[in-house]
Amino acid sequence: MMLSRAKPATGPAASSPAKDSSKKKKKLPKLEDYLTNRDYTGAITLLEFNRSSGKGSEEVDMWIAYCAFHLGEYKRAMEEFQSMSKRDGCHPDVWVNLACCNFFLGMYKESDEAAQKSPKSRLQNRLLFHLSHKFNDEKRLMHYHQNLQDIIEDQLSLASIHYLRSHYQEAIDIYKRILLDNRDYLALNVYVALCYYKLDYYDVSQEVLAVYLQHYPDSAIAINLKACNHFRLYNGKAAEQELKTLQEMASPSFTFAKELIKHNLVVFRGGEGALQVLPPLIDVIPEARLNLVIYYLRQDDVSEAYNLIKDLEPTTPQEYILKGVVNAALGQETGSREHLKIAQQYFQLVGGSASECDTIPGRQCMASCFFLLKQFEDVLIYFNSIKSYFYNDDTFNFNYTQAKAAVGNFKEAEEVALLVQNEKLKNDYTYLSWLARIYIMNNKARLAWELYLKMETSGESFSLLQLIANDCYKMGQFYYAAKAFDVLERLDPNPEYWEGKRGACVGVFQQIIAGREPRETLRDIIQLLHNTSNMQVEYIVRTMKKWAKDNRLGIP
Repeated sequence: MMLSRAKPATGPAASSPAKDSSKKKKKLPKLEDYLTNRDYTGAITLLEFNRSSGKGSEEVDMWIAYCAFHLGEYKRAMEEFQSMSKRDGCHPDVWVNLACCNFFLGMYKESDEAAQKSPKSRLQNRLLFHLSHKFNDEKRLMHYHQNLQDIIEDQLSLASIHYLRSHYQEAIDIYKRILLDNRDYLALNVYVALCYYKLDYYDVSQEVLAVYLQHYPDSAIAINLKACNHFRLYNGKAAEQELKTLQEMASPSFTFAKELIKHNLVVFRGGEGALQVLPPLIDVIPEARLNLVIYYLRQDDVSEAYNLIKDLEPTTPQEYILKGVVNAALGQETGSREHLKIAQQYFQLVGGSASECDTIPGRQCMASCFFLLKQFEDVLIYFNSIKSYFYNDDTFNFNYTQAKAAVGNFKEAEEVALLVQNEKLKNDYTYLSWLARIYIMNNKARLAWELYLKMETSGESFSLLQLIANDCYKMGQFYYAAKAFDVLERLDPNPEYWEGKRGACVGVFQQIIAGREPRETLRDIIQLLHNTSNMQVEYIVRTMKKWAKDNRLGIP
């Protein structure tokens, strides 16, 4: 997680270690005992006591820095190593250790400078290998890659670079190969589980992770990953329940776990508290920026989402997808073809890549790309291949409805449209207009008219009225076309609306004569005609009344 940090750490140093617990034995504890038990807080307490009582030495300083590093107190460790580096004839390992501290603090330039001052070593090569990745320097990356040897540390470093470059299967292959010969390297199971999580194999990730959790049930990283798997497999509440263990375990000095818990709780709770928690974590926890962008999108604050992501250079499929979504939303909101084109290109990049083309997000991307190009036949090819995974997803069904209707498959479009349950989407004009058109095309004009009646008077309701009037006229559903044109004419005395109303009323009259409309409808049509002050009205009404009289239909 911290290998992905993107900005230097700032702020005060980490809180000082807790005081050593009371001695259970009378004999003086030894440093080796603390280190063997990985009790770095106890080790630092002993070392500082020795240093303050006149037993200090370079070796003591090195051990204090070592313990601070392993406690996650990288700033304190850095300060210790910086102090040692200023002494004449300092230990040769000081520079590479200082470089490691700078790296974990996100201070990559300073890390590179310190690493270059250290003697050549395998640790130095691995660090420079990672720094090359941070600097996006492919030539330099390959140089240090060639220096890697077939030893565990170097292979683990290579696997981590594969992970950071989204080459998850390659990373898994390395970890599994090492595990074959080193079954007791249990932590590698966590790395394998992380890779399976990234590949969307959440159940497999859980199985592999269980091996590690059996031995170390209090591991912050493992518990967090388990919670994330539960979030993907079940829901936010199940994930939050898993995180409770981590919350209870986290100590005051364990700030990394606290940040992680805060971040993930926002995600598990559907964005609750996002504006308070996520901004300080941007570029500390890599996903914080992306999740804040998602929060803004859900709040329909597209401009804030765009400002947050516009300068991000995408390197992972998730970043490309999110940039595509934001540009698409902004393009649709502002009518910018440039942003829509950028979105289409991002979607095409992900959907067409070898690693993503057969994944669900990859197919969604290709569908989105063709959607923006208005190639709806192609959209449906991709939607049909993944629809079983999104049966209850309102956004998917909303888009699926539009694609079905766009190719003229109105019967199936109606079935999908009625699956949408989200009230916000159901009140969206795009949804209402498509549903009205679908109803009309399926000879259910009355349902389309009822959609209009439920709307409040606004520009959108006027537009829907125009759609109903014209589509009903085109489909020969003249009664509701006449009603729609009548309202339009009263709202806006445009001669075209009278012409549409006149044609629709005559159309209804023809259908009544042909026996395709109830004869009683004629009374409504005559009333609609009387709403217009036009010389042609009297002639049309007189003709209708004559037919009614001849056919014994009482018209007042």
